[in-house]
Amino acid sequence: MNILFTCAGRRTYLLKYFKEQLGDDGLIIGADMQLSAPALSAADIKEQVPTVYADNYIDCVLDICRRHDIRTVISLNDLELPILSANRGRFEKERVTLLVSRQEVIDICFDKYRTAEYVASIGLNTPLTFVNLDKAKEAITDGKLAFPLVLKPRWGSGSIGIEFVNDIEELEEVYAMLLKKVKKSILATASQGDEYILIQEKIEGQEYGLDVMNDLRGNNRGVSVKKKLAMRAGETDKAQTVDNPAIRNVGHRLGEQLRHIGNLDVDVSEKDGIYYVLELNPRFGGGFPFSYEAGVNFPKAIIEWLKGNEINNSILIPTYGKTFAKCDYLVSTDN
Repeated sequence: MNILFTCAGRRTYLLKYFKEQLGDDGLIIGADMQLSAPALSAADIKEQVPTVYADNYIDCVLDICRRHDIRTVISLNDLELPILSANRGRFEKERVTLLVSRQEVIDICFDKYRTAEYVASIGLNTPLTFVNLDKAKEAITDGKLAFPLVLKPRWGSGSIGIEFVNDIEELEEVYAMLLKKVKKSILATASQGDEYILIQEKIEGQEYGLDVMNDLRGNNRGVSVKKKLAMRAGETDKAQTVDNPAIRNVGHRLGEQLRHIGNLDVDVSEKDGIYYVLELNPRFGGGFPFSYEAGVNFPKAIIEWLKGNEINNSILIPTYGKTFAKCDYLVSTDN
């Protein structure tokens, strides 16, 4: 059972986790634009591919699948997800399983405005959100929206372009600046129309990260909740697994309603005892190591499902109270 990780980047740990669970049953193949990507050091085989927006990108990935007898493809990049999902039929013809959700799910998660609308539609809380500057200013004047506010690309990835503003003057200046920045960045390809900057109420309170785990048919099988203790470059740097039934229920509801495939990385903030869903990322996120190291063996579950076997959901429950912190280390990237 050979597994291909695309856009491997810096997710060295994730390739290692799957390699641990595969044992001698298969190989881990890593693909990235650069052969110096750190995660490729953990792969049995490394492959270089063009940018995800290249005309021949899917052809290159399919060629890798054929040459290495790939059983499943796992993407680690937001920008790639809609491209893979749109080409699902081509992978199915090669008998390759994409661990990627259907297009509708990806659209809901990738478009942060649709995320807010969807979360509200299933009865969960989300910050007050606008994509029109004039309507946001009108809401401020009417007392419905108050500073501080968060501005970020509507179709974004990671912490790219996130800004905080504290008054009208800052709001107008930062909004204009972000419009220019997005047009010059890789996010321009993913952005649509002219309302591509999100203006959102800032929820100031304790932050949590969720791993909402669904099986290959979209059935929710588990939720791991982590209390964020520190952030770095937009990713969780320190966190502790916690037993919080209320937040866990938020995750279960998302998993049951969205019916994504694989992992859903969710950001939640608490304010005055109310939990607000901030972000949905239908992939493994930077917070997954905190779950795995606390005993959540989702890689094993995925491998067993690919084999046609069942698993006991207990392997998706973390040991509570486990605290971990990330650290930097060097890996050899020699070819």
